[in-house]
Amino acid sequence: MTTFSVIVTALDAQGYLRECLDSALALPAEGVEVIAVDNGSTDATRAIVDEYAERDDRVHAVHLPKPLPTGAAREIAAKQAKGDYLLFIDGRDCLTEGSLSALAQRIAGTGEPDVVVFDHVRSHWWNDAIASGDGRLFIAPGREVFSVYQQPETLHLTPTVSNRVLRADFYEAHRELFDKDEYAEVLPAIGSLLAADRIAILDKVCLRRREPETPVRERGQFNLFEQYDALWELLGRRSVLPEHRAIVFSGMIRRYLKVLTLPGPDEREQAAFFHRASEHFLRYKPHGYQRPSNLNGVRHAMLERNSYSGYRALQSANRKRRTVRTLAVKAKRKAVDLAKESAYREQLRHPIEEDLAVFSAYWDRGVTCSPAAISAKLAELAPNIRQVWVVRRADVPLVPAGVDYVVPGSRRYWSVMARAKYLVNNVNFPDSVTKRPGQIHVQTHHGTPLKRMGTDQIPFPATSRGVDYEALLERCARWDYSVSANSHSTETWERAYPVPFTSLDYGYPRNDVYYTATAEDVLRIRERLGIAPGRKALLYAPTHRDYEAAWTPRLDLERMARNLGEDFVLLVRGHYFYDRGLSPLEELHRRGLIIDVSRYDSVEELGLASDALITDYSSVMFDYANLDRPIVVFADDWETYSVTRGVYFDLTELSPGAVGRTQQEMERLFLDGGWRDEHATAKRAEFRRRFCDFDDGHAAERVVRHVFLGQANVPPVIPLEQRTPAPAPELAAELVLPAR
Repeated sequence: MTTFSVIVTALDAQGYLRECLDSALALPAEGVEVIAVDNGSTDATRAIVDEYAERDDRVHAVHLPKPLPTGAAREIAAKQAKGDYLLFIDGRDCLTEGSLSALAQRIAGTGEPDVVVFDHVRSHWWNDAIASGDGRLFIAPGREVFSVYQQPETLHLTPTVSNRVLRADFYEAHRELFDKDEYAEVLPAIGSLLAADRIAILDKVCLRRREPETPVRERGQFNLFEQYDALWELLGRRSVLPEHRAIVFSGMIRRYLKVLTLPGPDEREQAAFFHRASEHFLRYKPHGYQRPSNLNGVRHAMLERNSYSGYRALQSANRKRRTVRTLAVKAKRKAVDLAKESAYREQLRHPIEEDLAVFSAYWDRGVTCSPAAISAKLAELAPNIRQVWVVRRADVPLVPAGVDYVVPGSRRYWSVMARAKYLVNNVNFPDSVTKRPGQIHVQTHHGTPLKRMGTDQIPFPATSRGVDYEALLERCARWDYSVSANSHSTETWERAYPVPFTSLDYGYPRNDVYYTATAEDVLRIRERLGIAPGRKALLYAPTHRDYEAAWTPRLDLERMARNLGEDFVLLVRGHYFYDRGLSPLEELHRRGLIIDVSRYDSVEELGLASDALITDYSSVMFDYANLDRPIVVFADDWETYSVTRGVYFDLTELSPGAVGRTQQEMERLFLDGGWRDEHATAKRAEFRRRFCDFDDGHAAERVVRHVFLGQANVPPVIPLEQRTPAPAPELAAELVLPAR
């Protein structure tokens, strides 16, 4: 039986690594080991590697103290490999179903070749399955086993070691090919084909390879020359045809020209790279070489003449030509934008005010959520920083006394948006807002994701149709910091919003109150809401559905209130997307059957006042779990919601408590005690372990100290078992009422 060592190298891959490791471990268990290399990561990659190694003895963890070139990291792992064949993949890639089984069959059927190459697809946020372009090479290789000297066109394969498996002793005999790829995998990819005597092809897509979202030219670019020198030396030792040299040469020049188009180092380094590329052009130009007849031929000519000034002139001319071509299309839109934002453009000329911070939440709906918690802590720790809130005109009456605010679109609004050092929001600021150098954007988000978010929504057109994802990512690219409540969110945000930002794994500031509130606070809020002493307050907070234009409660609230009786009271909060048209709640509230809290300004206070939460798929469940109070999920349309909206996990399996699918089941859970029995309590404990790992009451302080005060060492997160949430209403009454 053929055995495999799947070597996964991961550098800051927390958003993708679970999918990668799961794809390898989902393959037949016999004869498979996974060596997971944390390549000096600074995110949760290390913890994920350890987690998998602890729960599955097929996974072996390797931790490197600092990042190494991928080849060097692979080499360290390969020394530990015990498999007959080695497969190298990145922590952002994943294997397809049945890939190792198919490879094992191919290896057995071809007499254990040196190399077996297979097809792959490329993955970007906008498309999860872009053809590799190698398909034509897999149609009819002509022989069961061959070498590139018999099939030169094989050298056209995508140059990566991830699209092949290598026999372990072949790898051992040619180690010098595999540890020098600091910039690209040219030497190991092409070199392994040139060195192999026996190659087999498997015409199957075995890998989904994630491409970098924003390619850049890093300083390691000069390593390409070293790799190609080694390749040409290898070619010199083998009996090759002119066709082989022509293929390697054309690929080399194509790659050098590609590097020159990428954004990167300064002009001096670009010129140095060009001159080195020209030197290689002249040194390795094969006999009979003919320059391409298209525009690339002109670029070849510039390299051959070592004319960097000519190359720059050519590139400049092309850019001007493209500019002229698109200018007419953009002119009308630009004129409109300029007219609308003339005041803003004027303000952008002024210096940034280092002591000014702008806050907004829920599309300017008021002073709330995590931005409000950060604002309050900032006033305490850094009172010298002036704060201004953006509040839409309809919500101005709700602004607390003493809070400075601006209305969107006003002259002062454009002034503070242009001049503020800090901009804090739980959603994105409008497209019209420019991210100036020196400004700091803090994205707090407004919930832990159960439903698919960002680019993860693309496979679900029922809810994502019409979304401009490029514009979305342009908005997200303004983030400097992304505040996270738990490791699930941290990993999801990285994958769903593939733009550069720093994750602050500090907890959600809005949840701090769940640990800082006192028994007196709990009773005071209940009294304000009109909850009679001794009654169990059930907070019903459903989410919205993309396939519903208006909201009608899915529970028959009148029936439920009557059937549960005087022991319970329903606090009902409609989703803010439906902030108009909640008349069913108003009528029930007027009749005393429920308490309508849809317009109550603080969801967190409602959580503190309640004895239990009823929700469907709202992210409020993740926040409420911090209180360690019962949560009941009403999942009557789970199948429709999960298929239409897309979700990250099955809530009916990984629920925070009891689950009801019908009105009758929901009522029975409360009448029979199932809402807080041992099973529900155990489910809640597991849910809290998964999703309350960062929230401990000090999130806002950490954000303020890190972002606004520049302190590197912020208070560490308190372990879950050492936290004490605010007392539940029954306990609060025992603590306070005797003292009164």
